[in-house]
Amino acid sequence: MKTHEWILFAVAAGMILGTGALLGSLKKNQRLGNPGVRVVADPLLDGDGTLVADQSVYLPSDLPGYASKPVPMQQIVLDWLPKDTVFGQRFYSATNDFWINVGAVLMGADRTSIHQPQYCLTGQGFRIESEVRDKIQVGGADGYELPVRRIVARGAFRGLDGKVVELSRVLVYWFVADGSLTSEHEERMWEQAMEQLKSGVLQRWAYITCFAPCRPGEEAASFAKVDAFIAQAAPQFILH
Repeated sequence: MKTHEWILFAVAAGMILGTGALLGSLKKNQRLGNPGVRVVADPLLDGDGTLVADQSVYLPSDLPGYASKPVPMQQIVLDWLPKDTVFGQRFYSATNDFWINVGAVLMGADRTSIHQPQYCLTGQGFRIESEVRDKIQVGGADGYELPVRRIVARGAFRGLDGKVVELSRVLVYWFVADGSLTSEHEERMWEQAMEQLKSGVLQRWAYITCFAPCRPGEEAASFAKVDAFIAQAAPQFILH
């Protein structure tokens, strides 16, 4: 091997070893940050009524204009995500036949709990029609702007009568950690990496999803209802 090739090899090997040492040091000195959502000692059950967790992300049970009930955890979700993940799921129904499902996924030390909900939509047979960034005013005029991402998804499904119908789903989601809010997956990952390098703290991110079904063409009206719901509910479980 020529001299310059040996030099390049040595530099590359040094970089690999240095990166490995840095990652090992970060993991050894890592501290898990505080969550940006309320965690309470409310149990979670699966579809059979079996206790699966003794704590959950708090989602308000009483909101004006809505009746609500907790949603049992699906076993496939429990099997797929890390065991230190904390969940919250609640179903809200209004008197005008509008309903909304709210989910919260809070990571522990295993950061793979957090993923983008686009994968879930396509896995459920929906196709994404549009996706935009937006903001929702939370807490009134003296509150703050919550950055969110809006998705319109559609799918064709066969009803009990055998007929195939086209359905839309509007989805609003965002990510939250202690002192941080974003709707961007890449921004969340970058901030997490920088915070870990700077302070040794692994930010404890959660992602919140709010979705509602509607007929094609009614997406704008459904988003308006979801926005009003979030403006009312978010201050009760987001620590901001």
